[in-house]
Amino acid sequence: MSEDIHERQRPVVLEAINAVADRIESEQDHLTELDSAIGDADHGANLTRGFSSVREELEEIEDEPIDAIVKEVGTTLISNVGGASGPLYGGTLLTASQELTDGITAESSVAFAEAYLAKVKDRGDATVGDKTMVDTLTPAVHTYKKSIEEDELPPLTALAKAVDAAERGVEYTVPLKAMKGRASFLGWRSVGHQDPGATSTLYILEELLAVAETHLEGETAVEAVAENVSETDESADDAEATDAEQR
Repeated sequence: MSEDIHERQRPVVLEAINAVADRIESEQDHLTELDSAIGDADHGANLTRGFSSVREELEEIEDEPIDAIVKEVGTTLISNVGGASGPLYGGTLLTASQELTDGITAESSVAFAEAYLAKVKDRGDATVGDKTMVDTLTPAVHTYKKSIEEDELPPLTALAKAVDAAERGVEYTVPLKAMKGRASFLGWRSVGHQDPGATSTLYILEELLAVAETHLEGETAVEAVAENVSETDESADDAEATDAEQR
């Protein structure tokens, strides 16, 4: 794919990054409140610090190819977000950015989403039902992939359906008992609380959709049917991810 694609898409990618940084900063107190119930009460502050640093780096990378920009965002998050969140939010971008060497297309965006989900699950050793960001990402990625590859929907419509599925994923975390991270130490006391990582992941997806709506054409008034993801489905996805890495 020509350099022209990167030239056209670069301003949109930078706009999306800034939008995510703004959203995380505006939701800092809410994310901290959620994390104070089942974690270290630092999720909002950590992510805000990370994305503030990302914003400061944008001038240095604004002329780079799309994949290099995304990779640098990941590197900056790793360096500036404390605890386990750095690798989860930043390290995953380092891996997934490799799917964007030819710019952003329907196909590369699906590959990016799948690579991101696979790496989050690997780094966090988490599956659906553990009360983590995986509970938001999994239905979102599965919905996006199906919408693009099977239903042949426009990317904007597919992204809107993915965000709807992510919203349901966040709600799904509330009655769960936490099985990973700091929240798992609370046992049954974690039940009834919304997972902060799942919530911040939803915010990121919502901002990506908001920016996409200003640059792409397509229907966005959609509602996804976010079915529970079976372990069989997850195993198949893991196998596909492994095959992709081996290739």
